[in-house]
Amino acid sequence: MAAGALGYFAAGLAQTKDGTATPGAAGAPPDGAGPKIQFAEIVYDFGKVNSGEVVKHSFVFTNIGTATLEIKDVRPGCGCTTAGTWDKEVQPGKSGSIPLQFNSANFGGTVMKQATVTCNDPSQSNVVLQIKGTVWKAIEIAPSMAVFNVSSEAQTNDTKIVRIVSNLEEPLVLSDLQCTNHSFKAELKTVRPGKEFELHITALPPFTSPSMVAPVTIKTSSTNMPLINVSAYVAVQQPVTVTPAQIMLAAGPFTNAVKQIVSIHSTGTNALVLSDASVNVPGVKARIEEPQPGRLFNLIVDFPVGFQTKPGESVEVSVKSNHPKFPLIKVPVFQPQRAAAATGLPVALQPAQLKPTQTPAAAAAEKPKP
Repeated sequence: MAAGALGYFAAGLAQTKDGTATPGAAGAPPDGAGPKIQFAEIVYDFGKVNSGEVVKHSFVFTNIGTATLEIKDVRPGCGCTTAGTWDKEVQPGKSGSIPLQFNSANFGGTVMKQATVTCNDPSQSNVVLQIKGTVWKAIEIAPSMAVFNVSSEAQTNDTKIVRIVSNLEEPLVLSDLQCTNHSFKAELKTVRPGKEFELHITALPPFTSPSMVAPVTIKTSSTNMPLINVSAYVAVQQPVTVTPAQIMLAAGPFTNAVKQIVSIHSTGTNALVLSDASVNVPGVKARIEEPQPGRLFNLIVDFPVGFQTKPGESVEVSVKSNHPKFPLIKVPVFQPQRAAAATGLPVALQPAQLKPTQTPAAAAAEKPKP
C-alpha cells in the first residue's frame, strides 16, 4: 500500500515538473492560473524638481498569468495627476505600460500622488501606484489668498498673515508693496533678513458690497519669481444664516420616521436666542439644539410614519428669534405627491368588482344600460 502511494506521488511530480499540469491533477488550479499582473515598480521617486515642472513616468507591468489581462481603469487621486493612454489588453507573458504625469505647479516640499489601477486579476483587482519626490520652489507663499468672512453687523478690523519664505542661496530683497483697494491695508515685516517675511493684510470696514477681492503685489530680487501676487478676499455674511433654506422630502407616505436637521448660524454682534420651534401641520415635531451657545443651532424636525403633504398644502417649520431683523425664521417644506397607480379599467370595472371567472368585457355587457 505504501509503494502504491509513493507511485501515485511520483506520477504527480512527473505531471507538474514542466509546469503544464492540469487543475484536476492537483485537485486545485496551479499558481498563476488566469490573468496575473506584476509591476516592475509601484513607487516612482522623481527626486527633486522645480515647481512648475511636469513629471512623467511609465509604469511597466507584465502579465505572468495564463489568460488575457485587462486593464479596466486608471484613476488618479487628484487633478494634478493624469493618466495617458495605457495598454488595455495584455496577453500572457507580454508586458504593457501605464503612463502617468504629475504637474508640480502650486506645490512645494515633499509630495506623494497616487493612482489606482483596476484590472481583472482576481488576486489583486486594484493596484495603487505612487509618484513621490520633492518640489523645490524659489519662494514659498502660504496662503496665496487672505480670506475674510465678516458679519454685516460686526465689521471690525481683521488681519491675516501671509508667510513668504525664500529657498534661494542668495538673500531675497522685497520691495514696492502695492495694494490699490482702500478696503485693505498691507504691511510687510521681516522675520529673518533675506529669508523669511510676513505680509500682514487687514480688511478695513465698512464693506458696501457682499464680496470684494483685491490684488496685493510685491517686487522681488529673484529672476525665478520677480513678482509676488497675493489676493485679499472679503465675504460679508448675513448675521443669521439658515442651511438648508428649505427642506426637500421624498415622496410619501413614509414607511419609516424621517429626521431632518436645519443649521442656524449667527455671526451678529449679540448672542442669538431661539425659541418656540413648531410646524404648522399635525404630527410633525420640531426641537432646538444648541452646539455653540448663542452662535450655532440645530433645528431638528421629526416627520412621523405615514407623513404625506396634501395637494396644495403649505408646510413650514418656524422658530422665534431675538434678532430684530429676523424675529421669525421660517423654513418651507416641500414633498412631491406620489402618482396614483393606473389600472387601465373603468372605475365601475375595477378587479375587486369582477366575478371570479368573468372577464371585463363580459362584465361590461351585463351592466344595465341607462
